[in-house]
Amino acid sequence: MKIYTKTGDKGTTALFGGTRVPKHHIRIESYGTVDELNAHVGMVRDQTLDKHSREVLLEIQDRLFTLGAMLATDPEKAKLKSGKERLNIPKIKEDDIELLEKEMDMMNEALPEMTHFVLPGGHQSVSSCHIARCVCRRAERMVTALHEIENGDEKILKYLNRLSDYLFVLARKLTYEVNAEEIKWIPEKS
Repeated sequence: MKIYTKTGDKGTTALFGGTRVPKHHIRIESYGTVDELNAHVGMVRDQTLDKHSREVLLEIQDRLFTLGAMLATDPEKAKLKSGKERLNIPKIKEDDIELLEKEMDMMNEALPEMTHFVLPGGHQSVSSCHIARCVCRRAERMVTALHEIENGDEKILKYLNRLSDYLFVLARKLTYEVNAEEIKWIPEKS
């Protein structure tokens, strides 16, 4: 299989289902940002982490590919006239969202209560989590914009929302595991 197809040389790309759209289309921006997020999650997974966290991050990366496939599918061509699925693409399930919630609850049990916003940083692994969290929020904004134009699966937004929260909690967990300083943001008084 060749990596280059030359079909995008004029600035368009094909969605699952065959529809061609400009490469700057909000749908392409959405799944492109999810792809970027997946690369950042891979960077987090490459940090010094416990085995369980690495396994959860690997599962998250798999779900991000699922999200990308969902976003890369032309909604008009995904269903037959009867409403049944024409294209056999995987879907995000409520269980995927619940896993993130369960993991956050488990991590939060071992963390001190949060009383202020915290400044990102303190250690490379913590910073990697915060960068992934910021990209996740951007993906969420892009998908929200897409859903204003075209109907979409609400589980995509729900998953991205929980994932950004998960990445924040993971950053806090790593802060304490590596004995980095968690710096509270305390606004200056004018």
